[in-house]
Amino acid sequence: MEPRLDLMTNPVIAGLYKRLVMAEKVIGDSTLPAATHELIKIRASQINGCGYCTDMHTKDAAHHGETSVRLNLVAAWHEATVFTEAERAALALTEEATRIADGGKVSDETWAQVRKHYDEEQAGALIGAIAMINAWNRMNVIARTPAGSYVPGQWG
Repeated sequence: MEPRLDLMTNPVIAGLYKRLVMAEKVIGDSTLPAATHELIKIRASQINGCGYCTDMHTKDAAHHGETSVRLNLVAAWHEATVFTEAERAALALTEEATRIADGGKVSDETWAQVRKHYDEEQAGALIGAIAMINAWNRMNVIARTPAGSYVPGQWG
C-alpha cells in the first residue's frame, strides 16, 4: 500500500504532531498505569483499522514487558481471562467511546466500572488517552500510513 501523504514531512501535520505529542505527555505523566494506556491504544487502533498504530503500540507494549498472550488477546478481551477488572473497564470504555460515531454511547454501567477502578485523575487520563489515539488513528488511516516497519522508541 502506498501512502497518500507523508505525514512527517507535511508542514501542517508535522506542527500538529508536535502539539499532540505534548498532549500525550500529560497522559503519560498521569497516574494511569502505562500498561493500561498501551492496551487502550492497541484496542482503539484495532477497531479503527489503523495498522500503523496497531504495529507501533503492540511493539512498544512488548518492548516494555507486555506478554505475547495478553497482546494477542486484546481484540478478544471480552472472552480473555488475562486482563484485570480495571483493565477490562478501560477496554470497555475504549470500545464504547471509539464507536460513538456508529450510533453507540458510553453506557452508565461502563462508566460505573471505570469509576470503581480509577480515581479522578486516572478517569481524565482515560478519556484523554482514548481521544488522542482516535485522533492519531484517523490521521494515519486517512493518509494510508503503512504498517510493519516501526521500531520501538523510534519517536522518542
